[in-house]
Amino acid sequence: MTETNSNHHTELKTDVVIIGAGPAGLTAAYQLSKAGKQTFVFEKGSLVGGIARTENYKGYGVDIGGHRFFTKVTEVEAMWREVLGDDFLHRSRLSRIYYNNKFFYYPIRFFDALLKLGLVESIRIGLSYIGARLRPSPREDNLEEWVSNRFGKRLYQIFFKTYTEKVWGIPCTEIKAEWAAQRIKGLSLTTAIKNALLPAEKGSVKTLIDAFDYPRRGPGMLWQRVQELIEAKNHRVFLESEVVELQMNGRRVKSIVSTGPAGPITARGDHFISSMPLSELILKIKPAPAPEIVEAARKLTYRDFLTVALIVRRDDLFPDNWIYVHSPDVRVGRIQNFKNWSPDMAPVPGTTCIGLEYFCNEDEPFWHMADAELIALGRRELAQLGLVHEADVLDGVVFRQPKAYPVYTGEYKAYLELIKSYLASIENLQTTGRNGLHMYNNQDHSMLTAMLAVENIVLGKKHDIWAVNTERSYHEEVRIPAARAPLPSPGWEEGAA
Repeated sequence: MTETNSNHHTELKTDVVIIGAGPAGLTAAYQLSKAGKQTFVFEKGSLVGGIARTENYKGYGVDIGGHRFFTKVTEVEAMWREVLGDDFLHRSRLSRIYYNNKFFYYPIRFFDALLKLGLVESIRIGLSYIGARLRPSPREDNLEEWVSNRFGKRLYQIFFKTYTEKVWGIPCTEIKAEWAAQRIKGLSLTTAIKNALLPAEKGSVKTLIDAFDYPRRGPGMLWQRVQELIEAKNHRVFLESEVVELQMNGRRVKSIVSTGPAGPITARGDHFISSMPLSELILKIKPAPAPEIVEAARKLTYRDFLTVALIVRRDDLFPDNWIYVHSPDVRVGRIQNFKNWSPDMAPVPGTTCIGLEYFCNEDEPFWHMADAELIALGRRELAQLGLVHEADVLDGVVFRQPKAYPVYTGEYKAYLELIKSYLASIENLQTTGRNGLHMYNNQDHSMLTAMLAVENIVLGKKHDIWAVNTERSYHEEVRIPAARAPLPSPGWEEGAA
């Protein structure tokens, strides 16, 4: 590692330059440190962890996104234990859906749903499902067609449509079917009802996990610990340092340029790993790629969200980790109870911190609302849902998360193929993680892509990171012996692992 300074412009040289200090970027740095490679990590935000960070407000922990730690990837599990050790808590999972002024268990339980929907609505759901089986849609191009063919139009409208459109801000008919296929795996209404009524065959039933691990002070605790460990080995993590340019030399990245508190920095490396959104990465490459590549990058879109965290004068509000709000009468989409993730997230006895998640786009007026207005909205909506009295809300704060979810709409696959082809021509650049691949994956999958990128560098492997099998790390599905499975879930659950 070398460093020179001239005219307040710092020039650095290291083995591997990493863009982004989220799960993918810091996993890469951690694994490279164990392999004896030096790294610099550049992070645009003020905290490490990306969407898996834990914000701190007056000692209260706010989990951005909500993250349950459960994985089938042994390498990821090993890293978690190696880094945090005994700082994991084992937690029971409880999530519910708020619909029609009632709370339904999530994942949906057959008899619970039957009781709360009522006999007439349940008959309508059954007839709708029979109709879908007898006359399924011949096309499955979008989420509505894909889900309706498997669960019937009526159940789709009740438990899929409202919340999904609240999350994405677009009609389900504009969301590609492959998103549903990725998030809702191997389940149908027939299978779910059969599993609810009959004993399951050993090893044949898929369900959702009912318990998980969680860091004592939230997921950001893991990534702050990783930061400490790599910095102890003379790696450097530059926060509030935005990479503004990737400088090319033929088919190789020569260096990156960042701006931040330390002033402009040029960092050279033998290899580069990026988890920056592809729409930004491509536009920062100099000389610029061909116009069709630049245009493809501009066409990729994202969904953003903000969290309104409210401190409430109540010790025990509701038992859920989080609640999905399907009601169109309020704008909030999901409500997290951070104290139910870990008691350490709420340091003051007799109080609780609640996170209300609002999905929107950066270019919407809602994104730019004053924090005070958003806090007032959150207070009103909590009271409207009957969860909290407005007078019990003591304080609040707002956290914004841009580019939280890559959007699967339009011709995004064609744009992505153009970008992938171009990136494949760059010999020493790999992209990893959710935004680096424009793939709606979970934390453990992002970590796995980073681990494979490290193997490509250190061991000379030829892993195709784009082809990593998400089934391997998909956190929800587990095969259980002789169990009764719940109804399938809508599939938009965020943040596990």
